[in-house]
Amino acid sequence: MQPTTPEEMSIISLIINASLPVQIIMLILVIISVLSWTYIISKRIALKRARNQTRDFEDSFWKGGDLTTLHQSIAQNSEQEGPLARIFEAGMDEFLKARRNGVKEVNALLEGPNRAMRATYQRELDAMDSNLNFLASAGSVSPYIGLLGTVWGIMHSFIGLSGTAQATLAAVAPGIAEALIATAIGLFAAIPAVLAYNHFSNDIDKLASRFDSFIDEFLNILQRQVR
Repeated sequence: MQPTTPEEMSIISLIINASLPVQIIMLILVIISVLSWTYIISKRIALKRARNQTRDFEDSFWKGGDLTTLHQSIAQNSEQEGPLARIFEAGMDEFLKARRNGVKEVNALLEGPNRAMRATYQRELDAMDSNLNFLASAGSVSPYIGLLGTVWGIMHSFIGLSGTAQATLAAVAPGIAEALIATAIGLFAAIPAVLAYNHFSNDIDKLASRFDSFIDEFLNILQRQVR
């Protein structure tokens, strides 16, 4: 058996010459990796925009201007104002509606805004959480998919050696190398997904805390206004 040349042991040649099941597994991992990076980039952009919009709204809100004027300004283009502005808009809508309906009792006036803001709060968090489950799944499953390709490749390599008279390192090395590439690709797909999931989850938790604090503060402001 001729010794394996460096060209034959290159990563590209090993992938091309890998067995069909291993190639399919590699393809699956590449697809997972591409989808993960797509979600990572889009989620990073979305959360950065949400943080900036939240900061801008908080600056406007805590300037102490007229809430009705702020509400009217946000209502004109709420989709571009950010999640916290939409939470405020939902609460202010219910508060103004209750006052127009002649509700006088404090708890009744605040019940509607609180319920509306909590519902909007949950919708905004659900939107920010979208695709995070995929990143979590990619991070946990990809190494096992890669390991499956490795096990299959090594098994295929040893089965191929069963028909040879003498097993040498040169004969075994290509099969093992192609098998280990599957694990490497699995880790390449998993590590960024896990890091991104943890980072985004932390960012969303921080935003959720800011939203929750704002709801409580806003309800206190409304309570002072109706007394």
